[in-house]
Amino acid sequence: MVVTIIGVGLIGGSLALSLKAHGVAGSVIGVDQSAENLRKALELNLIDEGTTDLAAAVRRSSLVVVAVPMDAMLTVLPQVLDVVDQQVVIDVGSTKEKLLTAVADHPHRDRFVAVHPMAGTEYSGPEAAVPHLFEDKTLVICDAEHSHPAAVALVEKVFQQLQMRLVYLDAASHDVHTAYVSHISHITSFALALTVLEKEKEEQRIFELASGGFESTVRLAKSSSAMWVPIFRQNRLNVLDVLDEHLRQLQHMRDILQQEDYQAFTNLIEQANVIRKILK
Repeated sequence: MVVTIIGVGLIGGSLALSLKAHGVAGSVIGVDQSAENLRKALELNLIDEGTTDLAAAVRRSSLVVVAVPMDAMLTVLPQVLDVVDQQVVIDVGSTKEKLLTAVADHPHRDRFVAVHPMAGTEYSGPEAAVPHLFEDKTLVICDAEHSHPAAVALVEKVFQQLQMRLVYLDAASHDVHTAYVSHISHITSFALALTVLEKEKEEQRIFELASGGFESTVRLAKSSSAMWVPIFRQNRLNVLDVLDEHLRQLQHMRDILQQEDYQAFTNLIEQANVIRKILK
C-alpha cells in the first residue's frame, strides 16, 4: 500500500525503513515543512517521494502516519482528519490525553488510531533513522474503542508485521505510565548533564574519565529540546508528580549519606536491585 509519513525524522524515517523492509509499504510519501529534511530523506532512501502538499499526499494513501513534535501534532492531526475518507491515520506521539481530547469531536475521529511505539534513540532528523528500530519493542494502542474496528485491525496487522508487541491502554493511563518509565528518564539525564557541566569545568577531563555507566546514564541528554519540551508541556502534571517522587528519593539518599548510615544505603540499593527481575 501507499503510506504517507508526515515528519521524516528519527521515528518517521525509521518507520519508513521498517514498512518497506517488511513489505508492508509499496511506496512511502514523505511530507515535511523542511525542504532540507525531504532532500535528506530522499538521499537516504527513507522515502520514495517528498512533498510539502499534505492534503494531496493524504488523499493518495491508505495509511497516514503523523510523526511531528507534540505541539505541532495538535494542529497537524486535525488537518489530516479534515482530508481523509477511508484512509487510516495514526500518530506516534509520546503523550495522548490532550491530543485525543483535541480530536474527540472530529467527524473522522474513527479513522484515527492513537499509537505510541516505545522505541527511539537520543538523535533526531532523517539521518538518525535506523532499520529494525521497532522489532521486539512495544506498541501502545490508546482508546481503541473510539476507532473504527477495521482501522484498528489494520494498525494491529501492520505493527505485528514489524514484530512489535501490542499493549492497550486508555489515554490517561498511558500518560501516567510514560511519565514514570520514559519522561522522567529524560529529565534526570538532562539534570545530570547540567550537574557535571557545572561542576566539572574541564571538558577534556569529562571526555577522558567518563565511564560506560556515565555515558549510558547521560545519553538521553543529547535529545532534542524541540521534541521534549512539547512532551513535558503536554504531560506536565504527570511529570511533576513523578519528579516530586524522584526528588524525594534523592533527598532520602542524601540524608542517609550525610548521616553515614551505610546499612540504610545498602538496604536502599538492594531494594532498587529488584528492577533486575523486571528488566532482564
